[in-house]
Amino acid sequence: MSQITILSLYLLAAVAFTMSRLPRFATQSRPYFIVACIFAAISVVLHAQSLFELILTARGFDLSIGNAASMIGLELAVIALIAAIEPSLRGMSGGMLMLSAATTLAMGTSGDAGAGATLAWQVRAHILIALLSYGLLTVGAIVAVYALIQERRLQSARITPVNQLFAPLETTEKLLIGVAASGFAGLTLAIATGLTFVSNLAEQHLVHKFGLSLLAWVVFGILLAGRFFAGWRGKRAVKLYLWGFATLCLAYFGSRFILEEILNRSWH
Repeated sequence: MSQITILSLYLLAAVAFTMSRLPRFATQSRPYFIVACIFAAISVVLHAQSLFELILTARGFDLSIGNAASMIGLELAVIALIAAIEPSLRGMSGGMLMLSAATTLAMGTSGDAGAGATLAWQVRAHILIALLSYGLLTVGAIVAVYALIQERRLQSARITPVNQLFAPLETTEKLLIGVAASGFAGLTLAIATGLTFVSNLAEQHLVHKFGLSLLAWVVFGILLAGRFFAGWRGKRAVKLYLWGFATLCLAYFGSRFILEEILNRSWH
């Protein structure tokens, strides 16, 4: 299926979700919501089919940087579709789908179809667990950005119809912490399985990736501890989350770029 077709369906779904939240279309919000769900569901199915045909090839397990980014985009789309069940989150769902649309263009880029031919199932499981946790934490980053924008708008007393695209700030912060906790659990499992199943980190040039991932894990741990024991919220919690997410992105995508594009090596 054409990547442009999938991208277009994602964008149409995003626009429909957004319109369902605007006061101007309040009396027609349900039809827009139904159309958005249909487009989003079709996009997810087509995206998954195209992506897994690229990943599960006859020659191996291809998780190039482009396919990995697109897999996270697919997870974002699934979460966006589920989140849209709550009306106040449909504006945010539209934003997630726009990001998913962008990642469809990365499918099949920078590939090495035979790269994963010798990977044991334990290592493949580790990779998928890591991608799942990255996807969850990416959702959290989007929520964090929404929280920052919403807080600034409230502080400047900018009350416009655009505010309808945002959930209540308290709801947004609770969602952020919930996603952070889930992502932290996934990241913990990813680090544990990596230490257990991936041997010779130094020989595979993965020490820097592990170190940065561990640093991100520490940052997210501090955030959750601060939230549950000291009641951290607002800009402090959001900015700490974004620092942790930036570190995690550098750990994964930065190391993948260096290995694949500069050193011309696979990650394993």
